[in-house]
Amino acid sequence: MNVVYEDNHIILVNKASSEIVQGDKTGDTPLSETVKEYIKKKYHKPGNVFLGVTHRLDRPVSGLVLFARTSKALSRLNEMFKTKDIKKTYWAIVKNQPPAPAGELVHWLVRNEKQNKSYAYDREVKDSKKAILDYKVIGRSEHYYLLEINLQTGRHHQIRCQLAKMGCPIKGDLKYGAQRSNPDGSICLHARKIEFIHPVSKEMMSFEAPVPESVLWKSFQKK
Repeated sequence: MNVVYEDNHIILVNKASSEIVQGDKTGDTPLSETVKEYIKKKYHKPGNVFLGVTHRLDRPVSGLVLFARTSKALSRLNEMFKTKDIKKTYWAIVKNQPPAPAGELVHWLVRNEKQNKSYAYDREVKDSKKAILDYKVIGRSEHYYLLEINLQTGRHHQIRCQLAKMGCPIKGDLKYGAQRSNPDGSICLHARKIEFIHPVSKEMMSFEAPVPESVLWKSFQKK
């Protein structure tokens, strides 16, 4: 487990693409439990350790996940996520060239629970939710493009779904139209940066997560 930052109120972890943030039907040990165990051992805490999950990343996605270590921090962070006072920046690798070097994508997404998939429409349809993101091309290699993405809304599979709708499915994301999977089951989407006011100390916090250890990700590090 890769801890990026910790204090008495929060802990920030760089999640590997294979990890789940919270327990699910697979029964695999979630990151939240691993972090609890880490805190318990490091600080010799008897009994149960409090850890609040403030947001999630899809299993095949890597990058920054912020947890609360106190209930005070949890309620404040939950409110900050709601009011969009926490800024998250993502990086994605796509094979197809985007139609423009930068742009705003606006779609209406419909979530299909059974398929665990969202579908994007150009106009409002029944049961749809508006989804907005900004993207820009920040790198390119011989065969791929590196995009930086900022979300204006937080919808189910939003980045994956909207980039696919634009004709640029994320590398490895079979569910949204990529031609082949990545050998490790990941998709090339990484929660790269997070910025927020600390829920207790009120300091401005800003953190970046190193990209995954793969030749393709590293090829863009010359940026």
